[in-house]
Amino acid sequence: MASESGDNVLVGVIGGSGLYHLDNLTLVKHVNPETPWGFPSSPIAICALPSGVQVAFLARHGIGHTIAPSAVPSRANIAALKSLGVRAVLAFSAVGSLREEIAPGDFALPTQIIDRTKGVRPASFFEGTSVVAHAAFGDPFALRLVRWLETRVRRVLEEEAAAHGGGAGPALHTDKCIVCMEGPQFSTRAESQMYRAWGGDVINMSVLPEAKLAREAELSYALIATATDYDSWRPHEASVTAAEVFKTLQTNASISRHVAATILEEMHAAVEDGDILTEEAGSMQYSIMPRSAEQREEDRKKLKYVLPQYFS
Repeated sequence: MASESGDNVLVGVIGGSGLYHLDNLTLVKHVNPETPWGFPSSPIAICALPSGVQVAFLARHGIGHTIAPSAVPSRANIAALKSLGVRAVLAFSAVGSLREEIAPGDFALPTQIIDRTKGVRPASFFEGTSVVAHAAFGDPFALRLVRWLETRVRRVLEEEAAAHGGGAGPALHTDKCIVCMEGPQFSTRAESQMYRAWGGDVINMSVLPEAKLAREAELSYALIATATDYDSWRPHEASVTAAEVFKTLQTNASISRHVAATILEEMHAAVEDGDILTEEAGSMQYSIMPRSAEQREEDRKKLKYVLPQYFS
């Protein structure tokens, strides 16, 4: 797809709660593509790295955090990033921890998802159209990208700890399972215990349908999760509150900005090289039901916005 911004923007960053901008980057311009699914959560900032390489940044919850998790226009967000030429998405999200070893302030790179949303969020570009598709989602994150991120995020966290006196600093937890719940309320104690019994390690309200839509758009997608609290599973402690979350949120966001600023240059080069994109490229080819006379032309035109190679 030709980039609507006219720039070679291969990497998109989606910022979650507390992460509304990136540090150490030069703003080039804002763009606000109107997609067949509406406008994205916020105008997308096209930013230049020191080398001149450009990345796209999108605030998931809008400017000033005005959009609740269930109302995030995820289809427009992913479609808008794809229209700019983005091929890999690095998403950030605050999460609650369901495990003692994942302490508030720690980072996690999940590789699995348990879906506890309630069907109120449009979860497919094909929803409401006359075209049917069944995307493979057994591995919901781009594993090549996740593995690539592991060593680099760990290195940045170690450097961050060394810069602040050499203490332990935030830990990085890998191969974790994230539960995505509806919200906007936090979990009950019973739900929190149930998610632990199911094998959940962290919990948020935002990874879906974002990850599903990225897969349909053939974008590599990975999530860097930052723990803010212990949810509600600890029996002798107060359940999670927004006030508790905010205590850790700003520190996590600051470190997340540092992580992004440090690895984006290298990530752009890896995406340009193509090695970390092999899983998603072409993955929808055999997921879309064959063309028939019953498929409406206006639906095919709509889907061409995100999958031009299959709806030309």
